[in-house]
Amino acid sequence: MYLMNLCKCPGCMKSVLSDFDDNGEIRENGEYCFTHHPKKNEIAVKIYNYIYTHDKIVGLNASGMTFSGIDLTDKKFYGCNFQHCFFIGIKAKNLRSRVCSFDFALFTDCNLLNSNIQFASCAGAKFIHVLFTGSDMIHDNFSGLSALQSSFDDSDLYNSSFIQANLVDTSFRNCNVKKTIFYEIQQTNVSFKLSNTKEAVFDKAGSQLFQGIDNTGIL
Repeated sequence: MYLMNLCKCPGCMKSVLSDFDDNGEIRENGEYCFTHHPKKNEIAVKIYNYIYTHDKIVGLNASGMTFSGIDLTDKKFYGCNFQHCFFIGIKAKNLRSRVCSFDFALFTDCNLLNSNIQFASCAGAKFIHVLFTGSDMIHDNFSGLSALQSSFDDSDLYNSSFIQANLVDTSFRNCNVKKTIFYEIQQTNVSFKLSNTKEAVFDKAGSQLFQGIDNTGIL
């Protein structure tokens, strides 16, 4: 897992960025978050280079950084921290992620088709024009998510959580939503067509069809 030490700047409660040794490998002695890092450009380049040169990334803390127009196709992330990050125009087809945090991150115009993302936390994140179509997104936390014109079509969302999510023009067609929790969501033009909505949980009374979807689950 990523280093969870707090930034040494007085009063800052953010976690420290990963630091690197002379060989460019992650070491556990970071001191500052991205906001207070005295060498922002230098540490950003090191983190970008590390991701670019490694197919498997373990324990990286890049919280608060911006990733724009980069290709993460086939990359594998394990125990990494991307809280409060900005992902803009990212191509990440077949991305693999385990136990990573994307809390309060912003994704806009991103392609994560056919990805495998498990045990991730995306609490309070924002998805704008994001495609997860054909992905396995199991045991993930999307509570407080805001999603606009995004697609989870043909995905496995088993046992994930969308509590109090705000979903607009977003599609969950032909998805596995068994044990997926949709408590108190706000939704506008959201489609669950062909998904197994009887197996999902839309209120605390238990598994029920979402209001507005008939007993066939095909509307």
